[in-house]
Amino acid sequence: TFGAAISSCQKCGKWEHALQVFNLMSQSKVEPNMITFGAAISSCQKCGKWEHALQVFNLMSQSKVEPNMITFGAAISACETGGEWEKASWLLSVMAAGQVLLNAIVCSAAISACEKGGNWRK
Repeated sequence: TFGAAISSCQKCGKWEHALQVFNLMSQSKVEPNMITFGAAISSCQKCGKWEHALQVFNLMSQSKVEPNMITFGAAISACETGGEWEKASWLLSVMAAGQVLLNAIVCSAAISACEKGGNWRK
């Protein structure tokens, strides 16, 4: 499946290949789902590519796939990796406004992003 292929790329640190497989889905007329979005976002996050992670995250609304705690967490962690505290804080507020459950991992990643960005008081 596409999800397994994207996850395999993620485990090997091949974020570019993960995005190629993700993009191949639309060419193959296969709609991405929560699993494939999460795997693609995590792949970018683990390789420090926060911009790409957020691009994939933003595609979720176009695909009418609602983000969940896992996809929000991966996107916030990507922002943490890049020290993008403002984006992490924004994602956390969107998550809360959308009534997606917050957990300790997501909150910790948002706090860490603020710390790395020099804005730990936010």
